[in-house]
Amino acid sequence: MRVWNFAAGPAMIPLPVLERAQAELVDWRGGMSVMEVSHRGKDFVACAAQAEASLRQLLGIPDNYRVLFLQGGASGQFDAIPLNLTGPGDTVDFFNTGQWSSKAVAASKRQGPEVNVIVDEAASKYTTVPEPGSFQTTPGARYLHYTPNETIGGVEFGYVPQVDPPLVADFSSTILSRPLDVSRFGVIYGGAQKNMGPAGLVVVIVRDDLLGQARPDTPEIWNWTVQAKNDSMLNTPPTFGIYMLGLVLDWVKEQGGLPAMAARNQAKAEALYAAIDQSGFYTNPVAPNARSWMNVPFILPDPALDATFLAGAEQAGLTNLQGHRSVGGMRASIYNAMPLDGVRALIEYMTDFAADHG
Repeated sequence: MRVWNFAAGPAMIPLPVLERAQAELVDWRGGMSVMEVSHRGKDFVACAAQAEASLRQLLGIPDNYRVLFLQGGASGQFDAIPLNLTGPGDTVDFFNTGQWSSKAVAASKRQGPEVNVIVDEAASKYTTVPEPGSFQTTPGARYLHYTPNETIGGVEFGYVPQVDPPLVADFSSTILSRPLDVSRFGVIYGGAQKNMGPAGLVVVIVRDDLLGQARPDTPEIWNWTVQAKNDSMLNTPPTFGIYMLGLVLDWVKEQGGLPAMAARNQAKAEALYAAIDQSGFYTNPVAPNARSWMNVPFILPDPALDATFLAGAEQAGLTNLQGHRSVGGMRASIYNAMPLDGVRALIEYMTDFAADHG
């Protein structure tokens, strides 16, 4: 029996996508799995090209951007970004709004540029984002890096920062969840395991004018210019992840594209936050203007109830609700693949649990 999977990642994948992959698993195009064919053969080259074309269509990616299908996850890009975009004496700006921002800051410091954290939300325990226009970038900064959605804390920007340096953004947990103006960014990157498919693939979307700047000692596997020249096939790419991305993108188009995804995701989030706020039992720690559509943390009035809540949820077919070990409580991740029915099932269970233990 399928359960409602609220995991933060690897996350739920649309059932029609899984069923199509299941049907094609042993015989994709000629008696072999897609995992067995050559990545340089015409069939897989066409598969990767179609996935890129679908991504470009859905996101409206302009022609002056390259799309790269790489390995190493978003965390690998934490180091790759300064290697590709900075040289000796360069300065970069950061917003620190949670644990993933903090990890990106640490990686950038390892790679040598001067790192200025121009916004640090640690004082609020990462429950807030800066107000638009409340920050100043460093003159001459090579880029401003930020994380539009912090998966662990459930904090999300409701706007795109308007700044002079190129924006570099980790969209791992919100890409494909709503329309996005790619032209406002220098670099967009994200791991696939939340809204784009299985773990093992990271997508990098980089503007052409930011290529050709990698340091001479940048490993070729992380050199965006080299990867772009080789159509992301410098080495064997994550073939199954690219294939699955293509299936997910087909599914998104069938649902009505990103405007339909936005309406669906907003409705799910609003229903869950309303249930939390009106319960008199659960609380959400995030400032209302910074609440994520994708990751909804909530806290029970007594931590001693957490284990009981989780055990009952498992019995009800509601899985992976435990909050991240660093913050505790509960967290429901409601990415694209989670239908409204799954959120309604969670709300029903939460309501019954509160009535029994309130």
